[in-house]
Order: sequence, then C-alpha cells, then structure tokens
Amino acid sequence: MIAIAMQTSPPEESGATPNGYTTKWWKEVVVYQIYPRSFKDSNGDGVGDLKGIFSRLDYIKGLGIDVLWLSPHYDSPNADNGYDIRDYRKIMTEFGTMADFDDLLKGVKQRKMKIIIDLVVNHTSDEHVWFVESRKSKTGTYSDYYIWREDKNGRAPNNWVSFFSGSAWKKDPPRGEYYLHLFAEKQPDLNWDNPNVRREIYDLMKFWLDKGIDGFRMDVIPFISKDGSFPDYSGEYETRPEYAYAAGPKLHDYLQEMNREVLSKYDVMTVGEAFGVTLEQTPLLVDERRNELNMIFHFDAVRLNRNGWRWKHWTLTDLKAIYARFDRELDVNCWQTVFLSNHDNPRLVSSFGDDSPLYRVPSAKVLATMLLTLKGTPFIYQGDELGMTNYPFTTIEQFDDIEVRNAWKAEVLTKQIDAEDYLSHLRKTSRDHSRTPMQWDDSENGGFTSAAKPWFAVHPNYHEVNAQQELDDPNSIYHYFRQMIELRKKNPAFVYGDYTDLDPTNPFLFTYTRTLGAGQFLVVLNFSTNTLPYVLPNELKAGRLLLSNLAGKEVEEDASTINLEPWEARVYRL
Repeated sequence: MIAIAMQTSPPEESGATPNGYTTKWWKEVVVYQIYPRSFKDSNGDGVGDLKGIFSRLDYIKGLGIDVLWLSPHYDSPNADNGYDIRDYRKIMTEFGTMADFDDLLKGVKQRKMKIIIDLVVNHTSDEHVWFVESRKSKTGTYSDYYIWREDKNGRAPNNWVSFFSGSAWKKDPPRGEYYLHLFAEKQPDLNWDNPNVRREIYDLMKFWLDKGIDGFRMDVIPFISKDGSFPDYSGEYETRPEYAYAAGPKLHDYLQEMNREVLSKYDVMTVGEAFGVTLEQTPLLVDERRNELNMIFHFDAVRLNRNGWRWKHWTLTDLKAIYARFDRELDVNCWQTVFLSNHDNPRLVSSFGDDSPLYRVPSAKVLATMLLTLKGTPFIYQGDELGMTNYPFTTIEQFDDIEVRNAWKAEVLTKQIDAEDYLSHLRKTSRDHSRTPMQWDDSENGGFTSAAKPWFAVHPNYHEVNAQQELDDPNSIYHYFRQMIELRKKNPAFVYGDYTDLDPTNPFLFTYTRTLGAGQFLVVLNFSTNTLPYVLPNELKAGRLLLSNLAGKEVEEDASTINLEPWEARVYRL
C-alpha cells in the first residue's frame, strides 16, 4: 500500500478581488465528476473500477481539469449504485482495493490535480454493522443510531413518503418498530441527534482527509436533521417533500459542529447537494462568515425542464432568469456552483442543447461556453466533454435505476400511470441516461470493457461519439472544452467578475458580460437553430474575438452588429 502524507495544513490565507470576493482555490477550479462504475473497466468484469480511472488520468488532465469528484467508491450491496454504504472504510470489491485507491490518489497528486469524494451520511445501507446491531435491540450500543418509532394506531408513524415511492417508514420485525428511510428501504436514515453518530461520522471524514483527499461532495446533506415530533406534512410538502426534509431544526448546528471539529483543520473544499433548499435559505449554508459549507448544488436550473419524472417545456428566458436571480440575491460572501448535468440527471446536450446529428457538436460547445463563463465553480460530468447523448430506451427492462423500477411497480402496474406515457417521459428525464458507460473508442462496447457484456448498455452511437475520435479532431467538443477551460484560467474575470445579463428577454440569445477591474468580456450564445443578425445592446461593440465554436468562420470584431449562425458561441474581450 502506498503511503500518502497526512494533510494537516490549516486553511490557506485568502486575498480579495476589486469587487470584494475573497480568493480561494476552490472558486478557481474546474471539477470533473467520475461515476466509477461507468468510467473505465480495467479487469474485464464489465464494471468500471479505480484502476480504470487511473489509466485515464492523463486524458482528464489534458482537458485542463483541476479537481476530480469521485462518486461513491465504498463497500456497498448496491441497492442504489453505491449510495447505500455498508462500510465507509472499505472499497467496493468491484472497484478494487484500498491500495488501488491510494495509487489513484497518488496519480492525481502527481498530475497536480485534487480529488474530492462523496460523503453519504444521511443514511447507510441496512447491511452496515450499525444497522445490523440497531435492529436487534432497543437498548444496545447502536439502538439509537437510526430513527425508530412505534406505530401510530397500527400504521406508520406519519405520512412521510420515500423519494423511491411508498412510505418513508418500514416495519422491522426483529425490533418490532418502524425505521425511517427517505430513500430505499435498504437505506435507513441515521439519527444525527445522537452525538455518538456524529462522532463516528467525523472520525470517518478524518480517515479520508488524513489520506490526502481534498474535500467532500455531501449527498442530500440538508436532510440530516429531523423534526423529532415527526408531524404529518400537508399542502405543498405533499408533492414537494424535500422542502420539509431540508428544514430540520438542527441542520446548521450540526454543519457548524462538523466544520469546527473536522473541516476547519484542513484546506479542503465542500459542496453540498442541497435538494429542498431555497435561494433565500442558501446564505445560511454557504455564507463564508457562518463556517458551514463552501457551496451547494441548487436544482433550479438543472431541473428547469422537468417536474419529477415528467418532462416539461423550458425556455431560455426562464434559464437566464434563474442565473440573474441567484446573482442578484447572493452577495460576495456566498459562492455558487455552475452545472447542468451529473449522475442524477440526463445528458447535458440532450437536455439543454440539440442532440441531432446536425447540431450536437455546436450546441455542446455553446453549453461548454456558458458553463465555463458564468459565475461559480463549474462542474463537468464525465462524457459532457464528448457530447454524449441520452440512450434510446424502449422498454422498462432496459432501465437500472431503483427509482424507476419502484415507481413502475407502485404507479404503472397499479394503473395509476399509463405505461407508455411514463416511458416517453423517462426517455428525456431518466438519470440512467448519464450512467451508460464512457465511450472511449469505436471498438466493441466503446472501449469501456473487454467483457462480452458491460454492467449497463453502451450507447449505440459510440462509433461516432467517442474519446479517441475527439482527441484526433482539433475541432472536437473535447478540444473546445479544453480551450474554454484554458481561457477561464487565464482571465480571473470569468471566476470573480461581476455578471450582467444584457438581454434577459431575448428568447434565442444569451448575452452577458463578466467584468473585473479593467477586464471586461462579452459572451454571446445562440440557443437556437436560427441564423440571427444581432445588434448588441447598450451600444456595445463586440471588441476582439477570443474564441468561437464555429471553426473557420469569419466573425465581426469591433462591430455593433454581429451575424450568428445556429448554435453559435462567441467570447469577446471588450
């Protein structure tokens, strides 16, 4: 096993920008999310693994990435693809060994990158030793590690529902009580009101931090505090229970304690998955003066085009309004994330671009331009840099997601929802789209595995959409991402600069400036298939072109009117 130096350095000192932001390394990085199961298989068993990730570190580094975010790699029975953890200090057998993790960590550091890992501590697997012991007795050491309640008039303790269908309570015969599970039955919620639970969690955080990791993405972290009276919820919470679950009375006490006991002792980054957190509540979590989290993932933008599993029409003006509202409401003490894809959402170009053969490449580049020039730390999901697309699902049997399968049983088989209607929406909204294996080349299974059958189907378009093809093509999406990341790193205005939407009501164009001191940049994005002559707002002139997504096209400079092709992106220095 490779020894990794213990990280004991205190947080770094910060400077300040002309417009009042404190400078921090985690504000300046670009993050790349890896879903290990689907990234690269090294041993031919059909499942991605840590050695597979190690083998592609140069590919990631070549893109210009600073931080890798590793989705759960812990020992798990995989009821929810690793988000049901059986042992926080052990590697999932399919992914490799702790020695493999140490090799990966060393490889990341040697390439001057950083790595953050998922912290999943709202719940564990029901196979975790804590729960195995907890269900045995009401008086044992672990009896209060989870949330147990007696029935209420012969029924569940309250009307809370699971995100994976049905009641959030499960009657457990060995103990004779109900336990709470906001997700699957095999994912019981931890009792954060028990100080021993919190101590266990802080210890496991230190275990990984002392190995040398650089922070955590915290899964559904707002749900850790529960209202101990467990009232029935009503009104809006019946259809949007996340807003009730994220409003626990001691959430901020626990996060400040976590920061005090653990995070403040290391120079790391934290990002919380903030399902159920409103914009108005955001400063309570991320205001730097409160010492809780660095930033959070909001769902306003990424879920703009859906209502649960149902697809819904979205407009560019709606998307722009979200970014404007966040910029307006969050001051210099709060930092944002910028993302439109991850392992829980469909593919970027299929959701917010145009994945038709004609426009897949230019629209993916438009989205890259936007993600890397808006205010906030950008997060790229594996395959976004290739323009990977949604999978052409046709039957329910093709889906792997526990959320989909449970909803099919609970709502389709009981005739509450029409089967074809459900499938038609899933073809646009399912998170399984993002979990198909990475497409490395045009060999069998896209070069993901040498196994006859990968754990999940490879998209049939891997002959046209794959990493090798894009590495060889200087005008590819991959190389455009690389150029945009390089441009962002060279110009602090794209990190810390003030943001101004110049044309918020335009239904086709997203036009904005980023300004820091004397540096000002203009970004113009055509989110349509229309060819558009465009008079720049506010008597602006375009200035000097820094980057365009349409290679070889003559473009206007120092002009007040520009002519945009379908799905064209331009970045100017004013």
